[in-house]
Amino acid sequence: MGVGLLPLLLSLVFPACGKMGAQGVAPPGVVDFAHLTLPKTPNKALAAPVGFTPGPNIVTPHYKVSPTALFAMVGQVAAAEPRVFALDSHPAHLQAAWVARSARANFPDVIEVAVQPDPAGGSALILYSHSIYGQSDFGVNEARVKSWLGAIAAKVAGAQP
Repeated sequence: MGVGLLPLLLSLVFPACGKMGAQGVAPPGVVDFAHLTLPKTPNKALAAPVGFTPGPNIVTPHYKVSPTALFAMVGQVAAAEPRVFALDSHPAHLQAAWVARSARANFPDVIEVAVQPDPAGGSALILYSHSIYGQSDFGVNEARVKSWLGAIAAKVAGAQP
């Protein structure tokens, strides 16, 4: 399946629109989420635990599963999403990233995830979805983060004894 005419035309201005999957998008590598700088544009959504800096749009709960189990569950959620492609993975750091492509124009968004051990036991999750191009995303990144968090919560609930 190739890229359609609209994405090819858009690729004249937005190069990554003319690519397939994760092609054309730079992998973020291991991200220092403690020093994350968010853009001032509204085309992003950050979900993180209470007290995280920068302040998240959405607060993630404490997950009562091991960090490696939560990391695997996040990967399963990402793999089940339409038009989402693996971009980067650092299992030793419990970090990964994916590219989500819009249905019509093939615009790429990047979803970055970090799982951290919670000092109280269990895990904490940071989920950051952002657009590569533009200023507005019509709420797509926030909706994606909420959807993924719901799917992750369902997987965690299914793993509980």
